Amino acid sequence: MNRPHETAPADVTEPPLVRVVCVVYNPGPELDVFVTSLARATTRPYELVLVDNGAPSDRVAALERSGAARIVDPGGNVGYGRGANAGAAGATARWLVVANPDVDWSPGSLDALLDAGERHPEAGSLGPRILQADGTVYPSARALPSLRVGAGHALLSKLWPANPWTRAYRQGDASRGDAERPVGWLSGACLLLRPEAFRAVGGFDERYFMFFEDVDLGERLGRAGWSNVFVPSATVTHLQGASWKSTPAPMIRAHHASARRYLFDRYPRWYQAPLRAAIGAGLWVREQVEVALSASARRRAQ
Repeated sequence: MNRPHETAPADVTEPPLVRVVCVVYNPGPELDVFVTSLARATTRPYELVLVDNGAPSDRVAALERSGAARIVDPGGNVGYGRGANAGAAGATARWLVVANPDVDWSPGSLDALLDAGERHPEAGSLGPRILQADGTVYPSARALPSLRVGAGHALLSKLWPANPWTRAYRQGDASRGDAERPVGWLSGACLLLRPEAFRAVGGFDERYFMFFEDVDLGERLGRAGWSNVFVPSATVTHLQGASWKSTPAPMIRAHHASARRYLFDRYPRWYQAPLRAAIGAGLWVREQVEVALSASARRRAQ
């Protein structure tokens, strides 16, 4: 049964203006923060759809029993993009939100995004300013990386953080500015989407299990004539991987697998095979370094 979360009094029935889709995998208490803060983020009627990629969860079941959310079971861990597409399927609401379960919404933040959506009819997606748990700004709104800048950043950012390619890549980040502006892509941790734009490009590319589906979506929206608009007046806090911080290696590998797919897709011709080989080798080296560094950091923390 589809049971919208009501923000209006119980005796007033309004169709949801927004469908909020949240893909969860064995969630912890951060999901309770998500649900509670979402209720303060907007005065508009919305429905919450949880796509449960993990094992049966008492926390998820309790939200369904209370009427706070509707649960979609995709039949296993199908990944972020495929799960988000499943949660968005059949939506009739005027707006669609896709957000991670470890997002803490600031009061009024969803309303700020919705208001910006009305001001920007050309926007296919809109994203808030995203803070990390320590209050620092996460670079959530960037230009699409060129091959040269992206490769330099990917290969050297961990070993030489001040390298010129990483500095150039960070300069494309709009997250530190205060003006609404179009950007190349927005973080999938929290996105407001215009459903007609999302449907027009086919939603998230389901070949990406996790990571880079947001970069790919932003690029495809731009190619289709839509803009991706950064809205700094809307602020959320992202706990950054609360569900996998204790075992980061699988996520590091997933990140690099998605990076390879994204870059290989952009250089698909036969004569670009040497370039793909070089990209693949560079990403393999970076993956091994990051896995080793994460293992070392875990040992030191124990």
